[in-house]
Amino acid sequence: MWLHDNRYVLIFRDNAGDENWRIWSVDVETAEVRPLTPANGVKAYVQQTSRHYPSELLIAHNERDKRFFDIYHVNVANGDSSLMMENDGFFGIFTDQHFRVRFVKKYDDDGEMKYFSRDEAGAWSKVITRIPVEDSLTTWPIEYSDDGEELYWIDSRGRDKAVAVGEDAKTGRIRILAEDDRADINSILLDPITMRPIAAASRFDRIQWEVLDAEFQPDFNVLTEIFRGEIGFTGMSDDRSKIIVAHRQDTHPLEYYCYDRSTRQARRLFSAHSRLENAHLVPMEPIIVRARDGLDLLCYLSRPSVSKPGPVPMVLLVHGGPWNRDVWCLSPMHQWLASRGYAVLSVNFRGSTGFGKSFINAANKEWGGKMHDDLIDAVEWAISQGVADPARIAIMGGSYGGYAALAGLTFTPERFACAVDLVGISNLVTFVNTIPEYWRTWQSQWKVRMGDFTTEDGRCFLEERSPLNYIDRIVRPLLIAQGANDVRVKVSESDQIVAAMQERGIPVTYILYPDEGHGVGRAENKRSYTAVVEAFLAAHLGGWCEPVGDDFEGSSIQFKAGRDLIPCL
Repeated sequence: MWLHDNRYVLIFRDNAGDENWRIWSVDVETAEVRPLTPANGVKAYVQQTSRHYPSELLIAHNERDKRFFDIYHVNVANGDSSLMMENDGFFGIFTDQHFRVRFVKKYDDDGEMKYFSRDEAGAWSKVITRIPVEDSLTTWPIEYSDDGEELYWIDSRGRDKAVAVGEDAKTGRIRILAEDDRADINSILLDPITMRPIAAASRFDRIQWEVLDAEFQPDFNVLTEIFRGEIGFTGMSDDRSKIIVAHRQDTHPLEYYCYDRSTRQARRLFSAHSRLENAHLVPMEPIIVRARDGLDLLCYLSRPSVSKPGPVPMVLLVHGGPWNRDVWCLSPMHQWLASRGYAVLSVNFRGSTGFGKSFINAANKEWGGKMHDDLIDAVEWAISQGVADPARIAIMGGSYGGYAALAGLTFTPERFACAVDLVGISNLVTFVNTIPEYWRTWQSQWKVRMGDFTTEDGRCFLEERSPLNYIDRIVRPLLIAQGANDVRVKVSESDQIVAAMQERGIPVTYILYPDEGHGVGRAENKRSYTAVVEAFLAAHLGGWCEPVGDDFEGSSIQFKAGRDLIPCL
């Protein structure tokens, strides 16, 4: 990211996927590179930048105590760093454009979040706001206006769909700025100087903007005429005359434009993937599937680029999180799998974000339950519509999606022809017990969302929803991939299910990357991973498989089990 002086760029690097992000500055005039945060096991992030401090910023890191992030005031020009606030127990600290700490936040044991300001003695003990647990994933503060008079929120309290609101800093009076009946407001575009709202965005199937500053309405009218896809904003000049616009489509690579408000013209800057500009890419089709209990599930379907009439093999691609969502975009996964002859279906199952708090809360304690039922209902829809061949359907995903893949083979063992699990959770109890220290400040959320891991009954419930305890049901081929340095889903999650399957003589293919964390990041490792997955799917679904060739070159891939189970390798 750029600092406001336009001289320094910040870069972030971890060590082989361990998520201990270190922040460095690069002087674009002298090419000098300087570390701004400690090395060796310290996780850091940018707390605040501001035009009032063009060569400075606030950085948070956990060198002192791995559980909590202290705030440091850093001068990038000379590298000086001074402790601004020591964090002795809070989940987060909120600062403003003038580098002032405005409030702190903390989760209670029941999952409710409380915001505190200083009391008369200077302690952070005065409760100023409460976010009930049912609103905790759909309510958060965005930013103060530059004059400090108003605080902007995404807020679902008292309603289902989150709205954009402004809160008077003195009186606490709330005014609603933007709302959408179908989806949550999820972001606000702020003026670069005043930090007051220009527009607010929501996303049901695609991004929609509601203009809040009437001066910008003609510009949005022009932009929506110019661009057929979604528009996003990555920067604005201080005089508000020029805006950097990102144009997102499903069959064309992301493009960047400079929009001039004086001429109302958009000048193309560059494509994010120029080699894809003339490629044959397939559209991503939004569809609605009705779940068995009546919930509407927004899904995205991509059909194979070349296929014979009738049902085709399909990959059910499950997103991670699970408090995340699939979006309309140029999806590398959808395009890759469609080019190999597969239909690809992504499902925003209950618990996915952006569709209101009722939709999120409908997933509480439903890991391996109704969340999985949603996936099965979407598969049945694809079969009933003649999209998918019922005998050739795979389930595939990473993180929660990896858990869903394991659940697919254990809870519904006859439904899928095969499964691909990337860094997936095999046992919910061992997962909860091995999370990073800095996650424990919000772990109480999991009592509500997953199950109460602090009680015997709660742990028994989590064991009941853990695929590891049902491996005797596995009758379909399984491919597991894991990063050895994963701090979220430890390598033990994959190791234990592979060991249990081997003890019972159940075939499994297991690949490990010693230099990866929560996923596969290095280009060489991505190439080898997709080569293995492609060969695995071809063996069990019958799609096209490109010869491996030199796809393993430069990769750290290790076959821990079952390489011989994939003939193409």
